[in-house]
Amino acid sequence: MKLFITTVIALFVFAGVATAQHANIGIKGGLNAYTLDNSNNSGADPKISFHLGLLGHIHIASQFALQPEINYSLQGAKTTLAGNEMKLNLHYINIPLLLQYMFDNGFRLQAGPQLGFLASAKAEQQNIDVDVKDNYEFVEYGLGAGVSYVNPRSNLGFDIRYNHGLSNINKNGNAKIYNRGLQAGVFFLINHN
Repeated sequence: MKLFITTVIALFVFAGVATAQHANIGIKGGLNAYTLDNSNNSGADPKISFHLGLLGHIHIASQFALQPEINYSLQGAKTTLAGNEMKLNLHYINIPLLLQYMFDNGFRLQAGPQLGFLASAKAEQQNIDVDVKDNYEFVEYGLGAGVSYVNPRSNLGFDIRYNHGLSNINKNGNAKIYNRGLQAGVFFLINHN
């Protein structure tokens, strides 16, 4: 229910973006390389996956803009236990709000907070999935920073971002676990000006 309410609120925000002056909406998607940073130093390898979503682009000054987004993001990690590969698949709805500095040549620097909502969590080993959602917090807080470029003629762009989880997502035990990852993707802004 919380996820539904959050999605509805985000859709209203995007509707407001679509009607604001000097604002655009767009679609985006790309690759993730996420892992889990663990306070007990048990290492995990990055999990390569994907993200898809919507973005808004709101000019607030000649060189500055806000970029709210709502993304479905498959995150997690993988590791090898007793010779068997185990994957942790964490499905998130992420809502970043980025402040961008826009250069005149199409490049942008961006940074801002991100709120994540856990939609599902499954541990996979030898083609067997186990629901582990109860082991992880529903809400996660983080920061994102990166660069992007948009071609004004085509309205196509690319985005590279590092997301740094700030809140412990582990509900069980004393170990603190944080989402950490890189995202690289492409986006298209509708009627960008």
